[in-house]
Amino acid sequence: MNPVRSFAARLLLLAAICLGLAGGAFAQDPRGNAAQAAARAWLEIADRGDAEASWAAAGKKFQASIDAPKWNEALAGARGPFGKTLSRTALSTKLETNPAGAPEGEYATIIFETSFENAPRAAESVSLEHEADGTWRVIGYVIR
Repeated sequence: MNPVRSFAARLLLLAAICLGLAGGAFAQDPRGNAAQAAARAWLEIADRGDAEASWAAAGKKFQASIDAPKWNEALAGARGPFGKTLSRTALSTKLETNPAGAPEGEYATIIFETSFENAPRAAESVSLEHEADGTWRVIGYVIR
């Protein structure tokens, strides 16, 4: 084999190995992935305007803070003016254990940039708690 080709082949192999090793360094925490998936699933229910199902899928703290009929009014009032959801991109996922002012536990806050038909650049913040059964559930939702 030609020495230049041999060197090039070794360089490409080294680059591939380095990229493969670096790929793991950029992987997100699996807890963050799970929290984000739970937030997206809950938001899909809210996108349909199904207040009853979104309330039932929410966490215990959410359900204790607002009853289902009031959540129905709140969801319609908050989401109605925005119109149909066109796209949603996660901007950040913040995981916290035992944050100040909250009961002991694991929490996540996920910020989405969302495009609605009447608001092309909105922000949604979804707060979740990792409940005792091992499931991430929504405990707070804000849209701006």
